[in-house]
Amino acid sequence: MIESALVWFRRDLRLSDHAALSLALHSARRVYCVFVFDSDILSALVGVGQTYDRRVEFMLESVRALRVTLRALNGELIILHGKAAMTIPSLASRLSVDAVFANRDYEPDAQSRDRAVLDALSKDGRTLVETKDHVIFERHEIISTDGLPFRRFSAYARMWRQRLGVDDLGEHVVEDEVTRWAAPPPHLATELPTLTQLGFAQSNLAELGIPIGAAGGELLLRNFLPRMADYASSRDFPGQDGTSQLSMHIRFGTVSIRRLVRCARERPSMGADAWLQELIWREYFQMLLAHQPELATEPFLQAFRGWRYLDDAAGFEAWCTGQTGYPMVDAGMRQLVQTGFMHNRARMVCASFLSKHLLIDWRLGERFFARHLNDYDLASNCGNWQWAASVGCDAQPYFRIFNPEVQSRRFDPEGHYLRRYLPELADVPNDAVHAPWKMSRNQQSATRCLIGRDYPAPIVDHQAARERALSALASVSKSR
Repeated sequence: MIESALVWFRRDLRLSDHAALSLALHSARRVYCVFVFDSDILSALVGVGQTYDRRVEFMLESVRALRVTLRALNGELIILHGKAAMTIPSLASRLSVDAVFANRDYEPDAQSRDRAVLDALSKDGRTLVETKDHVIFERHEIISTDGLPFRRFSAYARMWRQRLGVDDLGEHVVEDEVTRWAAPPPHLATELPTLTQLGFAQSNLAELGIPIGAAGGELLLRNFLPRMADYASSRDFPGQDGTSQLSMHIRFGTVSIRRLVRCARERPSMGADAWLQELIWREYFQMLLAHQPELATEPFLQAFRGWRYLDDAAGFEAWCTGQTGYPMVDAGMRQLVQTGFMHNRARMVCASFLSKHLLIDWRLGERFFARHLNDYDLASNCGNWQWAASVGCDAQPYFRIFNPEVQSRRFDPEGHYLRRYLPELADVPNDAVHAPWKMSRNQQSATRCLIGRDYPAPIVDHQAARERALSALASVSKSR
């Protein structure tokens, strides 16, 4: 057993079922805890003109809650603001710890940061101990017989399920060793920074009522459990409360992925199985990015690398602002900007519209989502965008092009979702709300929705855009 350790919290803002914390508490006589508001990450957000960011605010409040919980157990959380690659080795030296414990992060930038931390620690005679916590199975645990990533999700998911055992879902207990938590010396005591000190203004996070921290994640999970059985039949309808709403908590680790999988397996039903399948998709994208870091910026399919998309600034602006004239697309985009969330069905429709109806580079859409999504995760965002654009691993076929009107009629038949984010369509009847441009001029006047004045006309014709996309994508797909 080593004398002392430092646990570095990152995207795992909880105490329960925490792999790195549990291992540190069982390995060291004294355990310190730290969280770093990494200026490298925050400055990148400020660099794209973000005056506020709900994720930063969520993280700040979740860190506050984590510190309160630690203090109630006679522990403490050191809070730093700076470059993590520098502050962690420096703190480890000042505390004279033997090792730094952290849960492994699989994103390329995080991997580079952690290598830099390990190098700095090693020069000082210390080490970085990384543990698996963010996923059930890591990079090399679920691979094909040739040692490469599965190209088909169905094969990956099948092996994932076959491999899953009780040991993979075991809880990492921390409560038995709480007496080993150590408070830092008085001269290292730190205060929680304000949003202003971090470089951000307050967002509308509180108005949205998003539950914060581990307690918030637990609340959402408990609310979802009675609805889990209906997930398969309700998840595609954006106007219904059919999803778990846990994606932001999964992203920041305020809930344990093992706990979520255990909950799904303990409640066998079509809904629970469908929800588990979504969790497996998340791990599939994590695995792909870990094997091929270039997928953060390049398509999986080689034929599409270097392919020239259309340069359509006006179309991109209309898409970003929810002014395409297609209600399903516009409602999704406005929901994203206003709330930081977009229902998954709407995400697919919006992504398909940008990459196929408009033939605009999927990476522009991916970056826009990255700036606005509360639950932004690099692997999932890139993976899903490549899937929608038909350029990724096991992506949807190039000839599958969502018709926004059909999608809207099928999954929001009464237009509840549309009207929630498109108030200009408030008086448009159900049979017309999915394609308001088809109303006569008299109908438009009667519903106070003049196309071209109150609500835009479609920026492209669906059939013409579909034929253009099929022609462009078919030539590339056939050259693979």
